[in-house]
Formats: sequence, C-alpha cells, structure tokens
Amino acid sequence: VQLVESGGGLVQAGGSLRLSCAASGRTFSRYVMGWFRQAPGKERESVAAISWRGGSTYYADSVKGRFTISRDNAKNTVYLQMNSLKPEDTAVYYCAASGGPVLHTTPGNYNYWGQGTQVTVSS
Repeated sequence: VQLVESGGGLVQAGGSLRLSCAASGRTFSRYVMGWFRQAPGKERESVAAISWRGGSTYYADSVKGRFTISRDNAKNTVYLQMNSLKPEDTAVYYCAASGGPVLHTTPGNYNYWGQGTQVTVSS
C-alpha cells in the first residue's frame, strides 16, 4: 500500500483544514487507517483512527470535538477534517495503514506510512 497525503498548509488559529490521504492498492478497505502527527522535538503521536468500514473511530483527547476522521473506500481515501485549529496542532501529519481490525494508536502497529504533510497554525 502506498499512501500520499495532501491538504496541509498555513492557517490562523481558529481556522480549518482538511487533510486527504490517497492509497494505492485494491485492499484499502481491509486496513485500519490512522492519522498521526509529529511536532519538532516530540514523539510521533496518534491523532485519530478509523476502522475498515468507518463504523468505529478513535480520537486523541487533544483533538476530540475538533477533528473528524472519515474514509471513502470507493475512492481509496481517508480524510481528516480539522476545525478550531490551535497553534499546538502545528506538526507534520502522517497517515498510516494497519492490517487487522484493531484501532491501534501506537505507530509500531502500522505497516505503511505516507510522506507527511506540514500543518502550521499561527496565533
């Protein structure tokens, strides 16, 4: 599976961005998809994850109520809608794919990664 993120950029605090992650391969619907982020000097952290068919989701406490993960299996794409952005959301955002049904939150459980897209939130 190859993953390509897009949609990052510079936004003012309170603004919104929508990240997309396009996947290659015909088995996209069999992967749990996750979004992670990594700020300079910090470890990569889980932001959100979504099950095969989108029926189950996970969100980190820091983004609950502001971010929404979704997927379109017909388009092999997973999305991250980010609203009410804060300066502390500034990071490189990565999408990742994990085989199996569990909504993993640790990077080590994800097999495939995109190249990342920068999100910068100015105050």
